[in-house]
Amino acid sequence: MILRLLLLCCLLVLSSNAASSDLVVVVNKENDIKTLSKREVIDIYMGRYLTFPNGANAQPLDLPAQSSLKNDFYLKLVNQDERKINAYWARLLFSGRAKPPEAVESVDDALKKIKISEFSIAYIPESELTDAVKVVYRLNEN
Repeated sequence: MILRLLLLCCLLVLSSNAASSDLVVVVNKENDIKTLSKREVIDIYMGRYLTFPNGANAQPLDLPAQSSLKNDFYLKLVNQDERKINAYWARLLFSGRAKPPEAVESVDDALKKIKISEFSIAYIPESELTDAVKVVYRLNEN
């Protein structure tokens, strides 16, 4: 009986962690973009494109260094951890070809910036969604 109870508790904890780690890419609700493909999100976050598909400027926002959300985002998006992403940006910065996404302090900070700018784009946990943003890509839909 105790073993079954422990097993049930473990399953509940694991399932809640899995649900909370679902990441979504969001923009201001007034942004004309309806959806983005995985390729478009990669191109924006890896500095290949500075605009959304409709030609409007894109200002990607990045969560803090060593954030588990940041690491999860890049692992799910391009299958690279934060260390490899940092090395990638160091090479691009040195060559002058691109600049990394703007760093924000927290998910709340990202949501505030998106609320005031039609051009900002960020990744956040699905559980943090507000009515000020709209989802344009879900990372679990590869």
